[in-house]
Amino acid sequence: MSRTRSLGQLAVVLLGAGLFAAVGIALFVVYPETLTDLFGVLAALALVLVGVKVAGSIAGSLFPGYDVAEVAVEGPITRDGGGGSLPSSPRGTPADDIVDQIERADEEDNVDALLMKLNTPGGEVVPSDDIRIAAERFDGPTIAYTTDVCASGGYWIASGCDELWAREASIVGSIGVIGSRVNATDFADKLGLSYEGFTAGEYKDAGTPLKEIDDDERAYLQGLIDDYYDHFVDRVSEGRDLEPSFVRETEARIYLGEHAHENGLVDTIGTREDVEDAVADRLGRDSITVEEFQPHRSLVQRVGTSAQHVAYAFGAGIAGLASDRGFRLRT
Repeated sequence: MSRTRSLGQLAVVLLGAGLFAAVGIALFVVYPETLTDLFGVLAALALVLVGVKVAGSIAGSLFPGYDVAEVAVEGPITRDGGGGSLPSSPRGTPADDIVDQIERADEEDNVDALLMKLNTPGGEVVPSDDIRIAAERFDGPTIAYTTDVCASGGYWIASGCDELWAREASIVGSIGVIGSRVNATDFADKLGLSYEGFTAGEYKDAGTPLKEIDDDERAYLQGLIDDYYDHFVDRVSEGRDLEPSFVRETEARIYLGEHAHENGLVDTIGTREDVEDAVADRLGRDSITVEEFQPHRSLVQRVGTSAQHVAYAFGAGIAGLASDRGFRLRT
């Protein structure tokens, strides 16, 4: 199978290169009499290079050389990756992109298994659950493995996979939910500000920072957190085959991978190479070829993302210089 794919890819690349070479010679060497021979040859060579690249992409699509897809969840989990009007760290995980990558992998006939790389402290509840559902629906073995951190929303995602691997020093767990509010009433008093709300519904402005929260509102908001927590416990209990009482007894603690393995939060301790060997055994093969899936991006989005990375790195560099000089920037 691997030899057939390689020969198929080579044939498509050679065919594409030959076709573009013929078109380039015809357009830039044979017919135009006003162009110099040198310019014609250079232009033809440039077109050949474009043809090789295009043909290579086509060959990769027609004869994919991989049989396992890898999708990475890295950084805080949000709906859009944390993007907005202000520059932010480019390491956020857009949940919709991750779901799209999993679904694309599931649609490819050559993909027989899915690796979920988890290195995340967690994030928003519903986006995390969207990724978990997509992983759970993948038609084939789904193996999650964590490098540094698989906490909170990351563990929520892992509960939708067949197995969870970790390193001995990985941080795993934090099965809990947090909600918070800023109490700015004292600050507002100093500025001479007061809050006056016009609402329809008793709890419409519950938790507003500029007003004191009363006992009823506190109980209402805590009830929302408790409901989310019950949902989290149910997901972990079902997906990881753990008793709900045990999940609750973790009290949202984090564990090193070795201890997480001892108490059943992790299936196996091993490296990335160990994970690949296990997947190959599971598929009945000597080895596997893994392709890391990336989100689809338009040209405008790719340019915007590159600019964001540059801006973020530039800002981080300035902050580092300022810190070295004893001047601290705070957000």
